[in-house]
Amino acid sequence: MSAAVAALGASLKKGRIKIILIAVVVLLLLGGGVAYVATKSAHAEDDDEVEVHDAHPAKAVQPGTFDPKTAPTFMPMDVFTVNLADRDTDRFAQVGVTLEVEDAKVLEQVKAYMPAIRNNILMLLSSKTAEAVRDEAGKRRLAAEIRAQALRPLGYDVAAEDLMDEGQAPAASNAARPRKQRKSAPTALPIKSVHFSNFIVQ
Repeated sequence: MSAAVAALGASLKKGRIKIILIAVVVLLLLGGGVAYVATKSAHAEDDDEVEVHDAHPAKAVQPGTFDPKTAPTFMPMDVFTVNLADRDTDRFAQVGVTLEVEDAKVLEQVKAYMPAIRNNILMLLSSKTAEAVRDEAGKRRLAAEIRAQALRPLGYDVAAEDLMDEGQAPAASNAARPRKQRKSAPTALPIKSVHFSNFIVQ
């Protein structure tokens, strides 16, 4: 009987050793798996951080990004169709005008004065001859005159010559115009520019 007990004790020892060995191997495998997953996720976070750091400078140096604070505000007007002042033949002009204004607040102010502004522009266009608006200098002068007429209802009395770019005024009109002392155009006018979207003379 003692031999049987001894054999049973030996087999139990071997069984315990096997169980302990299996548990150690399983724990090592689990620990290795956890370490592998933790290392992988740490590397992935580092890669994400590197990508984010690389992405920010690229955004900072891209040209032509939209800035709503400096974006222009345009106000297209209905197309003007007028008879021109030519005496020898009946001529008419079809002119599309877009006003560039300071901001949305000025846009609302301009809309409130639109009937007076349209009237001033119609009167100006109907006083022109086809020859006066045929070339580029004539169109530039007309744009300055339209701007001056559009500013009048808003309370700005500015001469078209003061609004023209330096050296763009036709020499003939400068020679014919007597010299008067005028204030120069204010730097911050609510209507910044006049653009033509359509210009047909027939």
